[in-house]
Amino acid sequence: MRKWECTVCGYVHEGEEPPDECPVCAADKSMFVEITEEAASSSESTATPASASKAEEKTTFLATVYHVASEQILKHHLHPIMVHTPNGILPMALIFLLITAFLGFPLFETAALYSFVFVLITMPIVVFTGYEVWQKRYRGAMTTTFKIKIGASIVTVLLLCVLSVWRIVRPDIVTTTSTGRWIFLLLSLVLVTAVGLAGHMGGKLVFGSRKN
Repeated sequence: MRKWECTVCGYVHEGEEPPDECPVCAADKSMFVEITEEAASSSESTATPASASKAEEKTTFLATVYHVASEQILKHHLHPIMVHTPNGILPMALIFLLITAFLGFPLFETAALYSFVFVLITMPIVVFTGYEVWQKRYRGAMTTTFKIKIGASIVTVLLLCVLSVWRIVRPDIVTTTSTGRWIFLLLSLVLVTAVGLAGHMGGKLVFGSRKN
């Protein structure tokens, strides 16, 4: 049985022809290459020149720091670790807002604000580690999966900024009954949905590629 590997995410398909679309990252059929013994040996033979080329890179301080940081991000899987921050904290913040809105406990709303601000502070690291993984591991592919993930991340950052500033300017936005309260809660729900969508697509890339 012939085997085909997706050059974007590494998914391996068995069959006479590659699939029309990668079931993991949605890459086009043209992104698949057949796995042969020659291909395996050639990849091993090119490992040394690749290492040599790295040694020839610029040795400026910033370039060195960036290179080391990029290697550590990939080696220690820092992006999957960092995305647990928004994925875990923001749903909790939404629950706190709902508790305040329906049960009248303002301390939970304050905790939600701190949660929004904390996640907003960590988002540059989340985005940077994600960008590095996308570029280095997935070759910057712009498949449907990555478009959704990137779009959801942009929505997350924008809504975090809007909701945090709105709450700081209007401290009573959730504790006072008004149309603004429901809009605030709705945007918070959209925020959690965007985070969940980005996390789902990331999980599909990580765990879906291990099927074979």
